[in-house]
Amino acid sequence: MQIHSLSVEKKPGRKRVGRGGNRGKTAGRGTKGQKSRSGASVDPLFEGGRSTLIDRLKKLKGFKSPNPKRTTLTLAFLEHHFSVGDEVSRETLLAKKLFSPKKVTGGFKVVSSGELTKALSFDSRIRFSDTALEAVKKAGGTIKEA
Repeated sequence: MQIHSLSVEKKPGRKRVGRGGNRGKTAGRGTKGQKSRSGASVDPLFEGGRSTLIDRLKKLKGFKSPNPKRTTLTLAFLEHHFSVGDEVSRETLLAKKLFSPKKVTGGFKVVSSGELTKALSFDSRIRFSDTALEAVKKAGGTIKEA
């Protein structure tokens, strides 16, 4: 192997134009326009003056919160759908088909509308209003710790 037979690979990089040589006059940039100037860079989202893809998409009114709201459970609802000693959790509510999975992404909160006379067991992920918590404890209900 001879030194002159070795090939040196060039590192890939940007092409520097307009530095003499045989490119001549405009140096491969064309004539006039934004990209013919030095230091020119066109926004990759620019579409030649027409409305951009983002502007052409359907515009939806309103606001969608990233934090979904909790589904409300009333004491009257629990009294009607559960019997003494039942466990109330996300899984049992979905198993009884009382709610669809899409509707309960934010969890549950029990509020004190109605009366509760049955002792129920609640999952720790279910939230309570102050008066609902009192009513559950008065009825003999328990809340499992996580």
